[in-house]
Amino acid sequence: MNLRPPRPRQSRESIVPMINVVFLLLIFFLMTAQIAPPDPFEVTLPLAQEAADPTSESRLYISREGQTGYNGLTGAPAMELLIEIRDKRDPLQLRADAELEASRLAQLLRELAQAGFQRVEVMVGG
Repeated sequence: MNLRPPRPRQSRESIVPMINVVFLLLIFFLMTAQIAPPDPFEVTLPLAQEAADPTSESRLYISREGQTGYNGLTGAPAMELLIEIRDKRDPLQLRADAELEASRLAQLLRELAQAGFQRVEVMVGG
């Protein structure tokens, strides 16, 4: 009869806790990431010899036909959303197509000024 206590087994380190931590980090980064909406339409920026870096992340698009786009919306709903949710003191990027008529651009800038926007950056290509 064998009365000796059994030999203790070598325990192997479990990798499950590390997998759990990796998945938790992945979920955290996916939840906190800011995913930018796609551009509402293709815009060809006018060319300039010098261009400054934009100071704002918020973009208002205007096509060559004069259609506006903001945050995934186009037309009048885009402008309504822009005026509703934007802080008027923060700069706004205006990405106007190079073939847009200057009179339509001037009209849009007047509308933005009347809505209370204090600073609009017209973006150009280099």
